[in-house]
Amino acid sequence: QVQLVESGGGLVQAGGSLRLSCAASEGTFNRYAMGWFRQAPGKEREFVAAINRSGGVTSYADSVKGRFTISRENAKKTVYLQMNSLKPEDTAVYYCAANPIFSQNRYEYAYWGQGTQVTVSS
Repeated sequence: QVQLVESGGGLVQAGGSLRLSCAASEGTFNRYAMGWFRQAPGKEREFVAAINRSGGVTSYADSVKGRFTISRENAKKTVYLQMNSLKPEDTAVYYCAANPIFSQNRYEYAYWGQGTQVTVSS
């Protein structure tokens, strides 16, 4: 079982930046594709970004493309989400997730972190 712990959330003004981190306990971290998802109050959890096991393939939701960057360091068992040009509509709890298969579908992810709050003020 993979345990995931997110960090790096907080309050930022519109136009600002944050970098989220997700550290995994699993020693075979490089066997998992990783994803970031978010959930705003009253809304369903939605896909943000995903990265394959080697880090060579990434995918983004249209709403964040060009502003967010997902990356990973397998030696540190950590995946990152660099968020630039933040907008108030990016406000949500952000979750990282792990799965053996690269996917944008949240239902295919087996392991989840507890989430970290990101609030963007206007």
